[in-house]
Amino acid sequence: MRDEGFKEFSYGDLRFIVFDDVYEPAEDTFLLVDNLRVRDGETVLDVGTGCGILAVISAFKASRVVAIDINPSAVRCARINAEINGVLEKIDFICCSLLSPLRNNVAFDLALFNAPYLPIREKPKDWLSYAWTGGRGGNEVARKFIAEASRRMKTGGRIMLIQSSLSDINEILGEFKRRGFKTRIVAKRSFFFERIALIEAVKT
Repeated sequence: MRDEGFKEFSYGDLRFIVFDDVYEPAEDTFLLVDNLRVRDGETVLDVGTGCGILAVISAFKASRVVAIDINPSAVRCARINAEINGVLEKIDFICCSLLSPLRNNVAFDLALFNAPYLPIREKPKDWLSYAWTGGRGGNEVARKFIAEASRRMKTGGRIMLIQSSLSDINEILGEFKRRGFKTRIVAKRSFFFERIALIEAVKT
């Protein structure tokens, strides 16, 4: 393991580390984790994998998981956590921006993305800030993801996406519908200054 700092946490019987320059799972992450349903044998895409908690949990039922992050430290951290929890052989790790290296003919049953949603116009200043910089209006990254993921989902495939009231959730719902997805809000959590929502979009 590298010399820089890290934290440790547990989820059920699973154990994880988080490097200091990797997004630490928070309320938005656990809203997705707590509502994650992977069916036996599914192929799963985990975008913005961070420490890899969603990829690791998915791997216990999935036939294959592809875990992507633009942050190279996150990819290394997720790989370590997959090894710690015994699922390394079921996960492919890619360091890239969204789905850029994936072939268009690769199709998934389930895609997961705790998308950055803070309305920050400036470009991220470091790898960690990519985790929350959502661009103008907060939806820029989410819209790009939807455009790319819509071409790589099987019919009946599900996308699970986190968004916030700090951005325009209705705009994201509309983006899904324009691309042939049926949407619903699976769960919400409210805080003093925002509400986060987990959107499920099913390709029809």
